[in-house]
Order: sequence, then structure tokens, then C-alpha cells
Amino acid sequence: MEKRLYLRNAGYLNQRRPKATALGYDPEHDEAPKVLASGEGLLAEQIIAIAKANGIPIREDPILAEALSKVDIGQAIPPELYPLVAEVLAYIYRLQGRTL
Repeated sequence: MEKRLYLRNAGYLNQRRPKATALGYDPEHDEAPKVLASGEGLLAEQIIAIAKANGIPIREDPILAEALSKVDIGQAIPPELYPLVAEVLAYIYRLQGRTL
């Protein structure tokens, strides 16, 4: 079962445009989570609106959102981001009342 998560930065920090990245992970088919969508400004707000409309968890993490914005859509996250993304996945599991 694929898990989806949308990350966004904390807004207009230092006059930056908001960024959002959607992650997907299917442990039966994927070695690591991958970027499903990514954007900034209006596109970021659209990604967030779609997540909200579909009940997909959203987590604000400006550092991780910035790092993930550099990963191409459809690509797996790089190994150096595994620990940060693992924390986010654990957060989702807790929201859903599940354990890892």
C-alpha cells in the first residue's frame, strides 16, 4: 500500500516563496520513498490543497522541504535524507495510530 505525504516549508521565511513536495512510498515495490510532485509558489499551494482535499497528512519542515525540492520528480530520495524522511514517516504512523 503506497503511503503519501506532502511536505511544505514554513511559509515566507526570508521572503522566500513557499515550497511543497509530495512523497510516495510503497514498501512492496520501492526501495525508498520517491518524489511524486514538487513545486513552489502557486504550484506549492495547489499541491497542499490536493493533499488536504484527499486527507493526506501534511508536515511543515522547511529544511527537509528545501532539500527535497532538489530531487527530480519520480526519483527516490537520496540516502542522506533517509533519517529525516524516516522521522516524517514515523510521524504519519503515529497520526494514524499505527506502529512501524
